[in-house]
Amino acid sequence: MNFRTLDLNLLRVFDAVMTEGSLTRAAQVLSVTQPAASHSLKRLHEAVGEPLFVRGAHGMKPTPRAQALWPVVREGLGELQRALAPEEFDPRTQEANFRITMPDAPAAVLTPMFVRAIESRQARVNLRIVPLTSRDPRAMLRDGEADLAVGHFPEAIAALVAGGAQTGLLHRQLHRSHYVCVMRRGHPLADTLTLDAFCEAHHLLVSFSGRPHGMIDEALAALGRRRRIVLTVNQYFTAGRVVTQSDLITVLPLSFVAATGTSHRLVTRPLPGPVTLPPVGVQMVWPVRQDADPAHRWLRQLVQQAVGREVPAE
Repeated sequence: MNFRTLDLNLLRVFDAVMTEGSLTRAAQVLSVTQPAASHSLKRLHEAVGEPLFVRGAHGMKPTPRAQALWPVVREGLGELQRALAPEEFDPRTQEANFRITMPDAPAAVLTPMFVRAIESRQARVNLRIVPLTSRDPRAMLRDGEADLAVGHFPEAIAALVAGGAQTGLLHRQLHRSHYVCVMRRGHPLADTLTLDAFCEAHHLLVSFSGRPHGMIDEALAALGRRRRIVLTVNQYFTAGRVVTQSDLITVLPLSFVAATGTSHRLVTRPLPGPVTLPPVGVQMVWPVRQDADPAHRWLRQLVQQAVGREVPAE
């Protein structure tokens, strides 16, 4: 390929098709006709010397060469835009509306932080918290139902890491927490929590999917042990109300205990050895198509700064 004669507009079309996954939507974003976008892709294929896309059942499927090329192209276009036409978002003079999707626990803990950050900046920004009842926000972000997702998304993050740039989504970790055993104050196990006592106790499980088992059950099974789950709920708030009024115990991320609304009536204890669980990573995930938008960059910075200041490191 002769880079000196390459029309850089072809790279803008390439970036738009990679971002949207559709030639039609890319043409709409670029305000050109679909035939014009298709012709640009053909010219780029000829310049590169091989196809970068093939038509699939669900739109334009990038080839391995396109997947390897996209991060470089996107970064280069971003640098050019910032150098030639720098944009800034002024939250005091520009109004913006954002949709953030979160499960109930992150929403209960983090939303007050976001509001304090907006008020302290006198920002003309409005937030809409969109319910998320699973641990996978990818469909909502890709379909435009939310601008940002915040929460613990282990399976989704693993898929994004494995899929790389072609997933159309980006992510960043906000903070990490760890699991603890939670029970009411005065519970018989509050002073001594052995593995035998843990397994013999009656448990409450918080499960967004409704599955009657969780990671703690997998950890126990690896030790040849099991526990009895008397109740399964899908909200941390409900879990807190039940645990404070019974002898049920539960296992929660430490930073989400406040989401129960009853933390002053609860005590936390380390999981009994040798039971161990991986740390809980709270992530934010957003669409690539909004990555360079000044207002959306401001939102992500606000979220990261608010969480970084007010959630203690563990």
